[in-house]
Amino acid sequence: MARDDPVRSQTAANDSALPNLVTIVGRGVPSKFEIAVDGEIEMVADDPVAEATIVSENVAEGAIDVGVQRFRFSGEMANVHVVDWNGVPAPESKSTPNVHVDYNVSER
Repeated sequence: MARDDPVRSQTAANDSALPNLVTIVGRGVPSKFEIAVDGEIEMVADDPVAEATIVSENVAEGAIDVGVQRFRFSGEMANVHVVDWNGVPAPESKSTPNVHVDYNVSER
């Protein structure tokens, strides 16, 4: 996917502008994810490039095997697509990452 706009900031500092949170949890197997929202999205990390994640105005995509990646967003979740290293999507693959979406949460 082409990157439309640069990342506004590397951390989501304004909870009121981006009140929602999506968390991607790796399951120990290399996997890919793409999340799309109907508002804006930012990765909660100091350096999204180091995490191998591409973030545009309303889409984030990347890879994960272990650990957690978090994104703050406004609006509603529009689409989530996760696949394992073989390209097998959830729910057919038990190796795809878990995705948690929480609305109206503060950073702390």
